[in-house]
Amino acid sequence: MSNRRKMKILLLLLFFLCAAQSHATSKPNFVLLIADDLGIGDPGCYGNKTLRTPNIDGLAKEGVKLTQHLAASPLCTPSRAALMTGRYPIRSGMAARNRVGVFLFSASSGGLPSSEITFAKLLKNQGYSTALIGKWHLGVHCQNKTDFCHHPLNHGFDYFHGLPVTNLRDCKPGQGSVFTSGIRLLVFIPLQIIVIGLLTLAALKWLALVHVPRAVFFCLLLLAAAILGSLLCFLHYFRPLNCFLFKNYDITQQPLSYDNLTQRLTADATEFIQRNAETPFLLVMSYLQVHTALFASKSFTGKSRHGAYGDAVEEMDWSVGQIMNVLEELNLANNTLVYFTSDQGAHVEEVSPRGEVHGGSNGIYKGGKANNWEGGIRVPGLLRWPGVLQAGLEIHEPTSNMDVFPTVVKLAGSPLPEDRVIDGQDLMPLLLGQRQRSEHEFLFHYCNVYLNAVRWHPPNSTSIWKAFFFTPKFTPEGANGCFPTHVCFCYGQFVTHHHPPLLFDLSKDPRERNPVTPATEPRFPEIMEAMQQAVDRHTQTVQKVPNQLSVGNLLWKPWLQMCCSSASSLSCQCDREKQDGAVSR
Repeated sequence: MSNRRKMKILLLLLFFLCAAQSHATSKPNFVLLIADDLGIGDPGCYGNKTLRTPNIDGLAKEGVKLTQHLAASPLCTPSRAALMTGRYPIRSGMAARNRVGVFLFSASSGGLPSSEITFAKLLKNQGYSTALIGKWHLGVHCQNKTDFCHHPLNHGFDYFHGLPVTNLRDCKPGQGSVFTSGIRLLVFIPLQIIVIGLLTLAALKWLALVHVPRAVFFCLLLLAAAILGSLLCFLHYFRPLNCFLFKNYDITQQPLSYDNLTQRLTADATEFIQRNAETPFLLVMSYLQVHTALFASKSFTGKSRHGAYGDAVEEMDWSVGQIMNVLEELNLANNTLVYFTSDQGAHVEEVSPRGEVHGGSNGIYKGGKANNWEGGIRVPGLLRWPGVLQAGLEIHEPTSNMDVFPTVVKLAGSPLPEDRVIDGQDLMPLLLGQRQRSEHEFLFHYCNVYLNAVRWHPPNSTSIWKAFFFTPKFTPEGANGCFPTHVCFCYGQFVTHHHPPLLFDLSKDPRERNPVTPATEPRFPEIMEAMQQAVDRHTQTVQKVPNQLSVGNLLWKPWLQMCCSSASSLSCQCDREKQDGAVSR
């Protein structure tokens, strides 16, 4: 064989090798940025004039802004389950039948079932490096504290650094408690009854009307002491037992420290990108901000025009900028799809013990977190992919956070699961202009397990109909939320049922102020019939599954409690986190 022929064969082999390598590295990276309780009225790109969010706004300027992007649930746990799986949370059992619709204890036994398929699991099978940094809130254990059945590493993530449950006021001393109503019901009212009983029995005995043995007084006093002691133990131990940081399976800080917390997690996120710059990766940056307890590092404290809430928003925006900078520095921006959203609307009832407003803005929209008025489910939706997505494009079609699942999975080259219903739709045809209308003709809005409302965007129509089967009773009268209970509930005395359903045309009335009636809308019966038929078709696809948020699964179980201390006591204190200094703005 001549040298020239050998050279041609060698060049041909090199060509195919380069082509194969190019194909292997052509898979896009994904950076999913999820804020907690951020209202659609908070970022500047959605109309805020006083909060400084230049980096979030930059995503809108350099990418696509969705103006009718909807959370599949107005609560943290079910909304995040829907985003991870592309399915309504009721399908995975991640929707409660009781008042409490989220996990509150690290030693609960409920969580995202192992049978559910997350986009992280599918991307990992495609060779992606996967990381979740920040808040999880989808459970940890099932039967014992070593099974980690609900842990992120059991759902497709190679790396986890963050909070297994959620950020609560109780995690930060001096910020009050989310359990105030429960404490009043389970502690103060029983104590009042015991005190009244003791005084009544004492008076009857003193008047010689009834003979009351001393043992009765002793038992009532003992019961009162037990109730009071239980309260003191709960208040003392809740923070270390539930507010801690994981790194993979290990506790690194218990209780967690808020000192430079966002900056520490951001540094870890940028280091993950740097470690995986040569391979396709998925980074889910799930911010603890701006859920209460509010916090910000010294570099941001007192710098915004909106107090502690504004400081937290602006620090989160800084974090977004740091991640974008790393992508640019490593020349990864053009091969990375960046997505920014919030798990639900702003928590309008959030007011500190000192009367400070700690919730955000839902803009023109009614309601907020924990209800299905637009303020509770319409969230920021920004996507940036230079060279692929048109910069500055706005899309007003209905989309859902469930759409992230099929969009990411298809772009990664993985087939969608065929053994289950996937409710999300691939966003790329809409983002690329290949389709002008959303593939969601109908969307269903659940309040926990209860079907609360349905949205219909009819073909060949600009109308977007939304029908409520029930609505929460806002209190006090005229308020924009359920302030006495801190969140709105989904059943019983807390809601008003509507027969016929309360119908709005969001294309004309996005504030949901003026429901249409048979008198004002001649097609009312026709519209309601079409929506009811869609509901019937949908409910037929919902199968009964174990409820992960049942009372039994929500309760604290001592045998599931993790503690980093080697001692047998419940002190549970350690700090293995790398405490970095403050980062300048």
